[in-house]
Formats: sequence, structure tokens, C-alpha cells
Amino acid sequence: MPTTSATTPTSNAEQSTLNVTGTLCALDGGCNFEVAPTLNATETTVFWAPEADSSTVILTALPPIPGLESVAPPDLDRDAARRSADGLSIIHGHGASTVRLLLTGDVAPDDPVAALVPLGADGLDRIEAVTRLWRACNNRPVPPDSRLTAQQRRRLRHMLQAVDGRMEGASYREIADTIYGASRVAESPWKTSALRDSTIDLVKDGLALIAGGYRKLLRHRRRS
Repeated sequence: MPTTSATTPTSNAEQSTLNVTGTLCALDGGCNFEVAPTLNATETTVFWAPEADSSTVILTALPPIPGLESVAPPDLDRDAARRSADGLSIIHGHGASTVRLLLTGDVAPDDPVAALVPLGADGLDRIEAVTRLWRACNNRPVPPDSRLTAQQRRRLRHMLQAVDGRMEGASYREIADTIYGASRVAESPWKTSALRDSTIDLVKDGLALIAGGYRKLLRHRRRS
């Protein structure tokens, strides 16, 4: 699940540099919100718990072993930081180079850090995320997040579009006309059309996505 509201007490020094407390909104009863209630979903930074999002890089203090060297992540979005029981969630980089970080314990954003990679089923996912962060910290080109290909992203959009249409009472044929184009749909008899089967699958998979399947998007699809 996403990490919870940043209501954990913080030091004055930390509060001076990081936006880690909830937003107080007088129009909504004066209660703390994790982010301003006036923002829409596309304007809001979401942090998932590290056990749910295998691309979150877990950072800890650099062990005091002679000869070990490290750096502090240089490109942090401090305004979007969130404090939870797990630690400080913060974003490094921008756009396709974005990496989500979790600074555990008392680690501060300016401290040299070490990456923690649990040797579990998600180990390869976490190593890929650490590699992206390492490249960013060492001025190397950062590859985009590989969990979703362009084709998968396009199908996800079609799935949600199909579900929206179905919930508004559209027929499968009407949904297919919108997604694939009426002229293409008309090329074959509708009852035996491959586009009909594809449209039904889009609706089915979209409903499964809404029912909780979206969590699978946080992980790579790897062969066992």
C-alpha cells in the first residue's frame, strides 16, 4: 500500500529543508492531509511501501568500514518528501530518470548512503533500481524504468478506456469503434471478429486491474 501521512515528529532542521508534514487545510476541517486535497491525481506524488514497489531503492547509512566510499544522492525533490514509520520517502531525478528512494532510520538526505538489497524474489528488480540510481549519481545515462513497455502502456490505456465505456453503458461494438476505429471494425462480421474478442478481453482485464490487479504493475514480469 502507499506509505502513510507524514505526521511523524521531525527535527526543526529537517523541517526547514524538507516538506515532510501533512498539509493543513482549513476548508476541510483543519485536518492534516498527506498532500493538498486540491491537487488532482496527476499532480500528486505517490509513494508505495517498499514491499509493494520493488523499484524503490532502500538506502541505509554507509557502514563504518575503512575504505568504503559513497555519496549522497544529488538530485532529490525535497518538496515531495514524505516521512512514515518506514523512513523518509523521497524522489531522485526527473521524468524518465526518476527513482523512488526510502531513507531508513536516521539517514538524512545529505548523508553518504549504501543500498540495501534483500535477497528475496524481488532482488533482481531492486538491483535494476539501484543500478539506475548509481548511474544517476555518477553522471551516466539513466535507462527508463523497464517494468512497462510502450506496448503495455498502450494496452493499459485501452483497458481503462474500455471499462469506462462499459460502465457508461456502451456496447462492446461501440467500444471497439472508439478504440480501433469504426472502419476497421466494419471489415469483418462483428460476431466472429477478432476485434470483438480483443474488446471483451480489454474490459475483463480492465475490471481485474481496478479490482486490485494494478498492484502487479509495480513489479517486473519475470520468468520463474
